[in-house]
Amino acid sequence: MPDAPPHPEPFTSRTAPGALDDLRARLAATRWPDAPEDAGWSLGTDVAYLRELVGHWAGAYDWPTREATLARLPRFRVRVGGLGIHVVHARAVRPAGPALPLVLCHGWPDSFWRYAKVVPLLTDPGAHGGDPADAFDVVVPDMPGFGHSDRPGGAPLDSIAVAGLWAELMEVLGYPRFGAAGGDVGSHVSRYLALDHPDRVVAVHRMDGGLPVFTGKPADLTAEERAWFDEVAAWGTAEGAYGAVHRTKPQTAAVGLTDSPAGLAAWIVEKLRAWSDCGGDVERAFTKDEILDNVMLYWLTGTIGSSMRMYHANSAIPAEQLARRVEVPSGFSLFRGDIVRPPRAWLERTTNLVHLTEPARGGHFAPYEEPELYAEELRTFFRPYRSAAER
Repeated sequence: MPDAPPHPEPFTSRTAPGALDDLRARLAATRWPDAPEDAGWSLGTDVAYLRELVGHWAGAYDWPTREATLARLPRFRVRVGGLGIHVVHARAVRPAGPALPLVLCHGWPDSFWRYAKVVPLLTDPGAHGGDPADAFDVVVPDMPGFGHSDRPGGAPLDSIAVAGLWAELMEVLGYPRFGAAGGDVGSHVSRYLALDHPDRVVAVHRMDGGLPVFTGKPADLTAEERAWFDEVAAWGTAEGAYGAVHRTKPQTAAVGLTDSPAGLAAWIVEKLRAWSDCGGDVERAFTKDEILDNVMLYWLTGTIGSSMRMYHANSAIPAEQLARRVEVPSGFSLFRGDIVRPPRAWLERTTNLVHLTEPARGGHFAPYEEPELYAEELRTFFRPYRSAAER
């Protein structure tokens, strides 16, 4: 008898009280490092701020209430490619015409959390100051090894493989054609969706151009592109240590980060601060509760190690794959506070660029930092491609 086709099963996470008791005990027993006087954030996470955050985590932070809030999103588990995938699948509310299916691809260090604020703005634009004709059916999957999705049992999956899973997932959900959007690792996944499934992806929106790979002659690059390559190299020297660890020795870091909630928070909050448009004050972009919601999704699922291993997998992607040009109509929103923002010349070289904006607010986590602005970016970009999804 043939296997039944995969179908979504409703999903609700409920944390056992014992897991929270264990967490509080670990927080109380944190063994704190020393720090040079006035080091602040210059050497990594500010230990004084982390003590404050951990104190809030162990005291006022109310995970059961926060978990119930996240549970308001329509969440499911579906078997795809032999893995159980956790996905937010929110259908358009009161659309004025057919809704455009849209898969949103998150990055690191996050999960479906990245898009939690923007989902209702996209599914029900009419209730949030937008045009009901811009409604989307929104799909936000956790990548394998992130959040509530299964970890790959063997080798970690790279962005190409995840793009293939998302194409299959969209088929299971009933969407033969759709739009794709993402940032960070999710930008790579969106790119490969467009590269490998151009007959299904009507258009792709990205928040970055990824790290540059160029196999031609340096003299063929514009001065603007060469300056950007230098900027990226300088950024890698100053800020890229985390990525080197993820690519080469993720299991070493995973031991401490899986065992110590304070260590996990330090690893994540430093990036939330450095990559957001917060002017050096992380709480201008995220409240303590919002920071801890993201950290909790890693802590409770034990996925920090498996999430880092995806960097190892992506580091093995051949250069010829990285150099492929995206011919699907491509749009970019390069938010002011994001890192390593590419010049227009590079985007024109590597994609069929049809739309480029530089919003004045927001950073690497713009869907969470500035959800209204990000939602409007997506509405505007995808508007001309809605009819293509109906063919």
